[in-house]
Amino acid sequence: MKAQTQALILVYTGNGKGKSCAAMGQLVRAVGHQGRCAVAQFIKQDPEVLDSGEYKTVKQLGVVWKQFGAGFTWVGENDRLNAELAKKGWEQVKRWISTSSFDLIVLDEFTYTLSLGYLDTQEICSWLVDHRNKEGFPHLVITGRDAPKLLLEVADMVSEIQEVKHHMRKGGMSAVPMIEF
Repeated sequence: MKAQTQALILVYTGNGKGKSCAAMGQLVRAVGHQGRCAVAQFIKQDPEVLDSGEYKTVKQLGVVWKQFGAGFTWVGENDRLNAELAKKGWEQVKRWISTSSFDLIVLDEFTYTLSLGYLDTQEICSWLVDHRNKEGFPHLVITGRDAPKLLLEVADMVSEIQEVKHHMRKGGMSAVPMIEF
């Protein structure tokens, strides 16, 4: 499927809403080009429980989706569980990359695994640099707030999404289906 030899690493970061949505847009675009695609979602709770619209849609399109998150880090045992799941998730992503299984992989909310210290940023970035020029390395789309500087340096494209205004800041408003999930 790939028309080019250099796979790209794209990062969507910042405190604004829309990072995961941007990544899903890249994913749909890749599927439209008959790309083999996968999502490794970190931190967020199970998309079936959340009733995630993007999950339901891309699964219908044949996208592989693996969940490696327990939910908000400050709730119950989620911090510990997210740390464990982050390690499992990164091992899965490395297997996908090493076996050339996909043309594009979304690592949704992955920056949190680095900024929270669940995974070692230097180790991850070194692995990416060491492997990115190998045949079959996919495009990677990485999302989440607080992307570490080293990851930004490794990336080919970085978009920082800034919040200007958000409907949920008014108070009394909860997550809206079709907008937040």
